[in-house]
Amino acid sequence: MVKPNFPKQNITAPLARLTCCAIAMTSIAAGFPLSASAQLSLRPNPVTVAQAGFRRSPESYKLGGGDRIQVEILEVPELTRPYEVLSDGSVNLPLIGLISIRGRTLVEATNIIRSAYRRVLKDPVVSVSLIAARPLNVGVIGEVTRPGNFTITLTPGPGVAPSVQYPTVTQAIRLAEGVTGVADLRNIQVRRPQPDGPDQVLNVNLWRFLQEGDISQDIILQDRDTIIVPTVANFNQAESRQFATANFSPPPEKPRSVSIVGQVNRPGAYVVIGGSTNSDISREGFPTVIRAIQLAGGITPDADIRQIQVRRLTRRGEQIIPVNLMQFLESGDSAQDTILQQGDTIVVPKAAIVNPAEAGLLANNNFAPPGINVFVVGELRTSLDPLRLPANATLNQALVSRGFFGYENNRARRNKVELVRLNRDGTATTRTIEVDLSQGINEEINPQLRDNDMIIVSRSGLAKVVDRMNSIFGPLAPASGVLNFINLLRSIF
Repeated sequence: MVKPNFPKQNITAPLARLTCCAIAMTSIAAGFPLSASAQLSLRPNPVTVAQAGFRRSPESYKLGGGDRIQVEILEVPELTRPYEVLSDGSVNLPLIGLISIRGRTLVEATNIIRSAYRRVLKDPVVSVSLIAARPLNVGVIGEVTRPGNFTITLTPGPGVAPSVQYPTVTQAIRLAEGVTGVADLRNIQVRRPQPDGPDQVLNVNLWRFLQEGDISQDIILQDRDTIIVPTVANFNQAESRQFATANFSPPPEKPRSVSIVGQVNRPGAYVVIGGSTNSDISREGFPTVIRAIQLAGGITPDADIRQIQVRRLTRRGEQIIPVNLMQFLESGDSAQDTILQQGDTIVVPKAAIVNPAEAGLLANNNFAPPGINVFVVGELRTSLDPLRLPANATLNQALVSRGFFGYENNRARRNKVELVRLNRDGTATTRTIEVDLSQGINEEINPQLRDNDMIIVSRSGLAKVVDRMNSIFGPLAPASGVLNFINLLRSIF
């Protein structure tokens, strides 16, 4: 038991110097605990602060409320024992009372406690080690999926004498469910509070970490650090696909609610999923613009796939990402198939002019509808079941299918047909179209059809006369027949 008037030690100078040297030699490996109960050997000199942007060693760990430390005083076993750092950052030590070590490293705490014990001990040799680290509280804000404050429990790593695994920037970002697609990985900042002065700002370039393997960029965090992920000024689609594969980006299988409007068959809100799923549309890969268009039933024939936009809300406002799927089809530029994130809106505009040469290319890609149903009614000689045609089918293709418009059908009017189209607002439009089977795609004479279009083939003039004559000279009374014949002649002449 230690008494308040504990006698000061009388150690000869040579022995004292030898002891100090021995302690100094054994305490070079300062930094982090070797196990839950192991002690740290500490350097007696203060830790030099690393430059911003470099990886921090665990020896820069700052003490705070909840930490458990071991204080050892050489040849004074009565004072050697574990202590818990109180909520205000102080530790209650025998003989000297409360000493504040909040925000101090282990080396700094060692110097503070040694100076305090010099009031009651002669040349005390003090060693401080970390037994159990408190959970770290860090903030992650900016372009991350779920910004906020997070508590990270330090855990021992593998091995016989495991060290505590201190969290890094990428681990904290993963807790925030990853960076968004418009995160600026080159200019991430870590703001670190200082006990006596303004916050220290550390610059982090995770793009260098991804491209060059510069692990020093993934710095070790300390309690009350705040990670700020800014919005990129100029969105780069190729780079966004590269960092989408990083482990601090949202996983591909994470569902993302998006909206799609414009020239698609079923505009609206959809949940787009990547990764491994059981859906025919969502297979291996990322949730992208093409997958969203597929869910919306594909593009319409007059969609302008060169001018598609992805409108994305960022921390700095709305950002518009241009998408050119024609470039994707022609050159295989996969970067144009932008990876989507939660809340995106896809706008597919209408083309001012439909290029007939591109119609086949657009109809044979995987984001065009697999086919359309068209109804042909009127003076026909075959089944009235709906036609299943390719997505880029034209009026002429529908007319010659199944022999609808064959010349052996002398009842059909061949020079004109009626095209009835249902609009999205529930109304219907009717057009009279001059038929020319020799025409290619032409909006006036041979337009591309849409799903559920109806083509009405009327009777020829001769068929009308014959039908009227048949109705007159049918099995009727003689007097009625004569009167009907006279009315027919009047209607003709």
